[in-house]
Amino acid sequence: MKYISFAIPCYNSQEYMDKAIESILKGGEDVEIIIVNDGSKDRTSEIAHQYEEKYPTIIKAVDKENGGHGDAVNTGLKHATGLYFKVVDSDDWVDESSLMKILETLHKLVDEDKMVDMLISNYVYEKVGVKHKRVIHYQNVIPQEKIITWKDLGKFQIGQYILMHSVMYRTELLRRCKLELPKHTFYVDNIYVYYPLPHVKTLYYLNVNFYRYFIGRDGQSVNEQNMIKRIDQQLFVNKTMIDMYDMDKIQN
Repeated sequence: MKYISFAIPCYNSQEYMDKAIESILKGGEDVEIIIVNDGSKDRTSEIAHQYEEKYPTIIKAVDKENGGHGDAVNTGLKHATGLYFKVVDSDDWVDESSLMKILETLHKLVDEDKMVDMLISNYVYEKVGVKHKRVIHYQNVIPQEKIITWKDLGKFQIGQYILMHSVMYRTELLRRCKLELPKHTFYVDNIYVYYPLPHVKTLYYLNVNFYRYFIGRDGQSVNEQNMIKRIDQQLFVNKTMIDMYDMDKIQN
């Protein structure tokens, strides 16, 4: 049984992808790593298939034509066989001890037949040139290490975002709500987090610094200048999220 399917969208990312893959491999046979080569022009595909040959029971290498980050996530979800689904960008990585704690927790929940819809953990801004890394946690908002519902949450502070980095959804929930991200669009990770939320009934928070979010290099989509150039895509994503639900019809 695979407890977590990790999708790694890759596009011309050979420089960073080894670190992402190696960090997840620490989970052994409990995890599945789906490397989605999104039409890269470098050695990404070659490296992905080398990993697949070396770890055939853990790694799947999937080649596809370029469709952007969202389409790569869609492809990863289609190939996922794990109970839970997690996206890790190819230039990010996960913390080994936190991964072990999450897998231990999922083992317990599955054994007790108490699978939750959404598991939340912390993420760390691994910003280039910054010595003291900023950690986004939820210990003041979400009760720890217990199954909860939305009514148990406190009030989030400004900057205390729940991003793609902090969430792990039950795979079947994502399929049941028919999540499909737009092609050739940046910033769709916001849709990825937001769209499934009304379908989530149970949550679980682990106060571990699991996801390491590498930020500060010039080519990133979240680089300030790139975000300014792509403001039209930011607006498209925001409008898409606003139009997704009639908030008056959401009971909780």
